[in-house]
Amino acid sequence: MNIKSVGIVGAGTMGTGIAINVAQSGFSVYLTDLSEAALERAVTAARTFFGRAAEKGRITQEQADQATARISTGTDLAPLAGCDLVIEAVFEDLDIKLDTFRKLNGVVRKDTILTTNTSCLKVSDIAQVIDDPGRFLGTHYFSPAQINPLVEVIRGDDTREEVVDSVLDFCAKTGKKSLLCRDQNGFAVNRFFCPYTNEAVRCVDEGLATPGQVDVVAQSVLGVAFGPFAVMNIIKPQVNLHAIRHLESLGPYYQAATSMVRVGDAGESWKLEEDNGTPPEEAASRVGERLLGSTFLTVLQALDEEVAEPKAFDMGAEMALRFGNPPCRTMDAMGRGEVERLLRPLCESYGTPLPNSLARVGSLVS
Repeated sequence: MNIKSVGIVGAGTMGTGIAINVAQSGFSVYLTDLSEAALERAVTAARTFFGRAAEKGRITQEQADQATARISTGTDLAPLAGCDLVIEAVFEDLDIKLDTFRKLNGVVRKDTILTTNTSCLKVSDIAQVIDDPGRFLGTHYFSPAQINPLVEVIRGDDTREEVVDSVLDFCAKTGKKSLLCRDQNGFAVNRFFCPYTNEAVRCVDEGLATPGQVDVVAQSVLGVAFGPFAVMNIIKPQVNLHAIRHLESLGPYYQAATSMVRVGDAGESWKLEEDNGTPPEEAASRVGERLLGSTFLTVLQALDEEVAEPKAFDMGAEMALRFGNPPCRTMDAMGRGEVERLLRPLCESYGTPLPNSLARVGSLVS
């Protein structure tokens, strides 16, 4: 299908960002939400975004006005019947998403492609209420969706190939890079990002370093602009904890750390103000090895499950998370022996076997 018109359900941060991205790419967008106030905020955000682009000379004021005008809003689902693609971006709760798609079944055309913007729920769990699961898949946009270039495209068990192709083409036309992956817990990016943040919290719980010190180590070993605690404060620890809990079925290593639960459930942020500086050399080395080992272990486990290709994991790390040292390329550079040395303590502590994909280290991305 040649997608021309797009509907978005949910005018929160993600739905608004997706609407802005789609509109600036020349598509007409119908954004719907139960809240009139949320829709007004979305239109204001779009007008501000395009207005700033015009002020900076990236587009003309006329183009800014036209892009804003391409976004129409309403609380009624009926206009979605005219859309070729409908992206659901409601709250990350399975029951709410299931209820949304039950309603959409009776509104949209039979050939309308349906997608869910979920970061942690399995696509197959949502597909159970879709009248035609062949037209359904996942499109996980990364925040801020109007700027971040990556979208995970998650193929469901029944998704038709032509539907995947149409969505990949749409992503390209809206300036996004698509990371095609299997429907598995955490997909590709959160599969290693969430355990990485969780391991960072464990290092603090064990007294190895403060949150700010862990961030300094992460910047060094992973080449990131912001360490795990700074990133968690941006996305909110509560949101991060929610995603981690959806990985816990994968085994003991994926269980949420003690302070992750405490801070996340309390809706608090990590305190970084007084934590500048590097921890003692020995502690910094241990923290660095733990962060690398966590990232390597979870990526290799996901490779065992054929969630995505090694280059896709690296693309996700670089584009979505701004890792200067992406996992698969870094493992190849370090070599199998050194990677195994980092993995063994984690595997032994949590009763986890070494991943089979460890044998591929050295030629993962070559």
